[in-house]
This record gives sequence, structure tokens and C-alpha cells, in this order.
Amino acid sequence: HVQLVESGGDSVQAGGSLRLSCATSGDSYRNYCMAWFRQGQGKERQAIVTVGSRDTTTCYESMKGRFTISRDDAKNILYLNMNNLKPDDTAMYYCAAGPPRPYCFCVDSTYDQWGQGTQVTVSS
Repeated sequence: HVQLVESGGDSVQAGGSLRLSCATSGDSYRNYCMAWFRQGQGKERQAIVTVGSRDTTTCYESMKGRFTISRDDAKNILYLNMNNLKPDDTAMYYCAAGPPRPYCFCVDSTYDQWGQGTQVTVSS
């Protein structure tokens, strides 16, 4: 089992950047499929990026180049780096962990451990 705590959410203007952190404890996150999701008000939860033992996947074409995942294995922290933010990026952002698989899917039902979320608000 791995515990997840997100932080780094803030209010920024369009075009700005943020880095979100997912601090993990318990089992090593390298033993899991890990992912970042977001959910805007009144919207469905949306996968952003996944990372497993073999590769990283950006889940939507519109996010490629703007959203990247990085990790600090010494600190057991997973980061979501966000650039050129847009008002549509306003959402609660979540870190998630799921059982290891050959491929980590951009599907929320494949993840069974979630953090509490961190709010990102982008103004125009």
C-alpha cells in the first residue's frame, strides 16, 4: 500500500506554470502504475499522464508538451510539471496509484489509491 499527498496547487494567470508534487510513503511508488488525473467542476475525471516501470504516457494530444511528469526517487516524490496553463486547466488535480501492469492505462478504474487532491485555478 502507498500513501499519496498532493501539494503545489495555486491560482495563476493564463500562460503561467506550476509544478505539483505527489509525496509518497509506504511502499515504493516504483512498484505501482502511477498517474495524475484532474477533475474540473461539473466535469468527469480526466487522466493526464501515467508512469510505470517501462514508460510514460501522456493521455491527451492537447496536453503533450504542456504537461510532463518527473520523479525524485531519492525523495519518493512524483511531480506534474505544467506549462502554458489555460483557464480550461482549472481543476482539482489528483495523484493515483494502481497495481503494476505491463502498460499503465489512462483509465481511472485501473487505479485504486488516491490522494486528497490539490486545486489549480487559471484565470484569463
